[in-house]
Amino acid sequence: MSRREVAVVGVAESDLGVTGKSRLALTSQAVMRACDDAGVAVRDLDGVFTNNVSRFSTTLLSEYLGIDPRLTDSTFVGGSAVEAYAARATEAIAAGVIDTAVIAYGSDQRSAKSRTLGGPVEDWTPAAQYETHHGPMYPASMYAMAAQRHFHDHGTTEEDLAAIAVAAREWALLNPAAYRHDAGPLTVEDVLASPPVSTPLKVADCCLVTDGGGAVVLTSLERARDLTNTPVVVLGHGEATTHDTMAQMPDLTSTGAVVSGSRAYAMAGITPDDVDVAQLYDSFTITVALTLEALGFCDPGGFAELVADGGIAPGGRLPINTSGGGLAYCHPGQFGILLLVEAVRQLRGECGERQVADPEVAVAHGTGGILSHHATVVLGRDR
Repeated sequence: MSRREVAVVGVAESDLGVTGKSRLALTSQAVMRACDDAGVAVRDLDGVFTNNVSRFSTTLLSEYLGIDPRLTDSTFVGGSAVEAYAARATEAIAAGVIDTAVIAYGSDQRSAKSRTLGGPVEDWTPAAQYETHHGPMYPASMYAMAAQRHFHDHGTTEEDLAAIAVAAREWALLNPAAYRHDAGPLTVEDVLASPPVSTPLKVADCCLVTDGGGAVVLTSLERARDLTNTPVVVLGHGEATTHDTMAQMPDLTSTGAVVSGSRAYAMAGITPDDVDVAQLYDSFTITVALTLEALGFCDPGGFAELVADGGIAPGGRLPINTSGGGLAYCHPGQFGILLLVEAVRQLRGECGERQVADPEVAVAHGTGGILSHHATVVLGRDR
């Protein structure tokens, strides 16, 4: 069997914010909405990719939806899991192992008050013995270390990071679904005046804590062309793992996105200059800074120049996180699913006031763990 091209045909959010719904309810809600968007029946799904629903996430979700998939995956690598699922689903569809896959995620972390800054002790790995006795806030202090090193190596300032949060709020003001939609503009001074979390990061440098989730439906491009929506083609994907704990990170200012991005670009046959819109995991402002550099949108140490004067804000040189991102739209524990949802909507021209003008190529990049795992997906409009 020849290799098939693969496309995204449906995307959806679940309810967002403070929902009072369970993880299973939010995940299944997103699946059904994405199937409606795609114009496919839930019973047509023969690949299921999810985590966080329960200890046995794919079996529970499949049973709840009333389907018997041929392939499932619940690999957990943190916020990059969904982009990794997109790669696996694409390869399975391309090879003819499955025909139609759903990638889904849902979290009730705000309603359940399940988010902490300590992290469960039993989850710490042996290498963490070099970190835990210092009493870090998990994961804020680890990302703060990366920021401090970037400051040391490149002369970065708190104002440079604050510009990323300001841009995220500007995008959120254009998105009615954003948690901060009605909060008003944010200034650099506002970010610097927000309470400190872990030096140099302030509250406004950190992502939101919300409920929510989403789903993405993929199938062969041939089938996609017979459905209602304009297909969004998976052009390339790449993945990289560099470490687990921060004590083992090879370089605090260079992440595995260098590798995952170059692999995705090579598969897609593009360069960073070809990207019209990017959705980058923004657990913290420093995450965005490091990812902009690693994916080649600027030189190492050069993010400050790119983000200055609204460079990543509406109307800027490189539109990123056009939903408002994890900093201002929502962040339900793992934000990767909503990066894909927004990338697809931008390529389909469905984003209203925040729509980027005629984008052809989008990148969605997930960051998992403590800058540990990276997964990049390149998407393009079907021509």
